[in-house]
Amino acid sequence: MDKFLDGRTALVTGSVQGIGLAIAKALASAGARIGVHGLATPQEAAVAVDAMRSSGAADARFFEADMRDPEQIDAMMEAVAAWGGPDIVVNNAGIQHPASIAEVSRQTWDDIVAVNLSGAFHTMRRALPKMGERGYGRVINIASVHGLVASINKAPYVAAKFGLVGLSRVAALEYAAKGSRDSGGVTVNCICPGWTETAIIEPQVATRQAEIGGDRTTAIASLLGEKQPSLRTSRPEEIGALALWLTHPMAHNITGTAMPIDGGWTAQ
Repeated sequence: MDKFLDGRTALVTGSVQGIGLAIAKALASAGARIGVHGLATPQEAAVAVDAMRSSGAADARFFEADMRDPEQIDAMMEAVAAWGGPDIVVNNAGIQHPASIAEVSRQTWDDIVAVNLSGAFHTMRRALPKMGERGYGRVINIASVHGLVASINKAPYVAAKFGLVGLSRVAALEYAAKGSRDSGGVTVNCICPGWTETAIIEPQVATRQAEIGGDRTTAIASLLGEKQPSLRTSRPEEIGALALWLTHPMAHNITGTAMPIDGGWTAQ
């Protein structure tokens, strides 16, 4: 593996499992130091940190912050800055609670918007100025296909993800001229996964199983049949591979995009 991230520091929020873990391991494979973050016990955090080192990270450390709390996010960003970065921020932390608009509580709305949208803003506002000064920086926001199209029973999630795409485009424009081709520039992009094999889809799978009376495989096939023309889920490692590519200096002119990995969902 080309260690093109040697000397770089990456913070990946929500990286103790799923897509975040896969992205963090991909960045580790290119030699980056990895700041791991997420809701985790000390043992779970230690396992994730060890996974980074096993994947090739120059160093790894766990950072704590409740992404609903701007004060905790500020403290985390200060700690990461003191550690030497961040050159790369991947905002992956996210929550979802499917329910109709009439059923969504005020607290659920506030929590989903705070974690999925405001949390990304608070990391970006701390990280981007220093990236601009250095002439290299990457912000990769893990939005969703639901940052591009809507679905019923997901009002706060869709609102937050649409907002994340818009926020990313503004930041991309503000920092587009920072750095150079040689330094790598500063870019801000979204990755928009469709159905991906992660824990966040399990409540929807369970609901569909109950509705149709089938097993998990049948329930997933039913869900995919409604939205994702490929009829295949993505693996987290596939999202990780795209995120890694976006951090390469060759990607200096790719900014302000929202890249779907959705089996054709948004092509319809």
